[in-house]
Amino acid sequence: MSEVSKEVLERIEKLREEIEYHNYRYYVLNDPVITDQEYDELMRELIELEEKYPELKTPDSPTQRVGGKVSEGFEKVKHSVRMLSLDNTYSEEELRKFDERIKKALEVDKVDYVVELKIDGFAVALRYKEGKFEMGLTRGDGITGEDITENLKTVRSIPLRLRKKVDIEVRGEVYMPKDEFERINRERMKEGLPLFANPRNAAAGTMRQLDSSEVARRKLDSFIYSIVYPGNYGLKTQKEILEFLKSAGFKVNPNYMVTERVEDIIDYWNYWIENRKKLEYNIDGLVIKVNSIEYQNLLGETAKSPRWAIAFKFPAEQVRTKIIDVTVQVGRTGVLTPVAELEPVKLAGTTVKRASLHNFDYIKMKDIRIGDTVLIEKAGEIIPQVVKPVVELREGKEKEIKIPESCPVCGGKVGKLKEDEVAIRCLNPHCPAKLKRSIEIFVSRDAMNIEGIGEKLIDQLVDNGIVKDIADIYYLTPFDLIPLERMGPKAAANILKAIEESKKAPLHKLITALGIPFVGSKTALVLAQHFKTLDNLSKATYEELINIEGIGDEIAKSIVEYFSSEKTREIIAKLKKAGVNMCEELEESEDQPLKGLKFVVTGTLKNYSRSEIQDLIRKKGGIVSESVSRKTDYLILGENPGSKYQKALQFGVKIITEEEFEKMLENK
Repeated sequence: MSEVSKEVLERIEKLREEIEYHNYRYYVLNDPVITDQEYDELMRELIELEEKYPELKTPDSPTQRVGGKVSEGFEKVKHSVRMLSLDNTYSEEELRKFDERIKKALEVDKVDYVVELKIDGFAVALRYKEGKFEMGLTRGDGITGEDITENLKTVRSIPLRLRKKVDIEVRGEVYMPKDEFERINRERMKEGLPLFANPRNAAAGTMRQLDSSEVARRKLDSFIYSIVYPGNYGLKTQKEILEFLKSAGFKVNPNYMVTERVEDIIDYWNYWIENRKKLEYNIDGLVIKVNSIEYQNLLGETAKSPRWAIAFKFPAEQVRTKIIDVTVQVGRTGVLTPVAELEPVKLAGTTVKRASLHNFDYIKMKDIRIGDTVLIEKAGEIIPQVVKPVVELREGKEKEIKIPESCPVCGGKVGKLKEDEVAIRCLNPHCPAKLKRSIEIFVSRDAMNIEGIGEKLIDQLVDNGIVKDIADIYYLTPFDLIPLERMGPKAAANILKAIEESKKAPLHKLITALGIPFVGSKTALVLAQHFKTLDNLSKATYEELINIEGIGDEIAKSIVEYFSSEKTREIIAKLKKAGVNMCEELEESEDQPLKGLKFVVTGTLKNYSRSEIQDLIRKKGGIVSESVSRKTDYLILGENPGSKYQKALQFGVKIITEEEFEKMLENK
């Protein structure tokens, strides 16, 4: 451990307090008191100190919000108190009956209710120990949830340290703001991925990501509204709970009211039906709660829901129109997405001419046809979608919507990558619609590892016609790059240097980079080790391929088809001409210290990415496996290991740290 002075410890603690305070001002109060640049400088100083003194990193440090930890699965954890769902109604009459039931059960003439907005989000439970964030769980089945702590740390409005040093569990919603929901769905549409139906679906999908750095890229937010065992903190009403939560540092929705009159609740409901579009987040109704905690305890709960609360939901806005035609979009991953061309109609304040049909299975299930009168609504009030056809209005002239026989962009074959997959894709790896995604794969870390070529630059290179296939990357010049947005001579020089360096990559990296359907990094390594050169692989027959362990029928067919393409031959010729390595030339050390030893890696390492340490093991003669078995010699253990760690313990496999692995290389 490095020697740490008292001044350093105090400075780190001061920085953490300051940054959390400014997070609170910005994300909770929406009232920042410093500039973004000043905030960035504080964060930069803290990051530098924590990198210099890694032993001082703590789980509640603001630096932990950026994500980066990759989980191998979410651990199941039992809730301290069941997380219940709410009964709901769309009817004013049923709301009045709810009020009558409450008064009758309590034998009182009037009851105060707290009326809150119902956030269209993802329910979470947050646990704090002495004011420090300890664990966050999903609702799950209400009895057991999943530990998503690392993902929740990336949500800036969830405090890592409270403004009160208390042991407490709170509950609330993580949600996706409208702008972010729109941005992500635009990206998914561009890539041909299924659209998220609503912000709740999007927030839930995000929280299920195993890589917390992916979660951090989606700007989620939160509102907290309840406390487990509020009596422990002297709280007697729901209104006091909301005030306590706010004073502790949680983000609490400011739009709530307290009333004893059902008519006030209905007026509030009607007000928000008209005005909800002004909010930056989606709501799908109101939540009405008995204000008194004592009354709540007396009323109790059913097996599923509390008797003292109800959701008063908004009616969905739907309109009728007619499908004139269906067009098919091709996304970055080759997914064919059918889109209904509609007779223009007003919906939720805008004129809608097109609506998503999701996929061809959805069309078949709903029996939607060209010429149908259909009901449409806005998914999450943003993306128009066809809900169902009005079958009674059919005239007999409606036409069946068929899956295209070929790609509408390139004319290539279409089909499914897997039998059970819903998506229909263009199977031509060189389809122009897929070029951007192909380049993303080509430059990625597991492939040619070309730093500096990100999504925005790829968009510019393709949209400006500078790069027409993946091989064109090796023919870029400063004159191509410097005129582009956010690109100066230095940045261009760094990118060109990275491109030049990538030419030395071993064959398995190149095979991965080519993006052959069904061929990932593991299969690429098998192929490279077997065929040794790209020329040999390109001439391989189906029979040769099928006889290689780990190569199945689907992969063999895909490889043969890929290399039989004229475009593939053209790309490979261009890569060769540019000087890209076509051989499996992983440099081997003279004495092969790890020869014959089988390694598995788990968790996040400090000095290596997963692919870097695996390459090093192979270079030194070792064998890399993705799963632990009795034949595994060593498990290299990083931070936040997954189930592989438990299996290694079970099988008695020797477990070593990253440092011990490095010592093995030195000592042998």
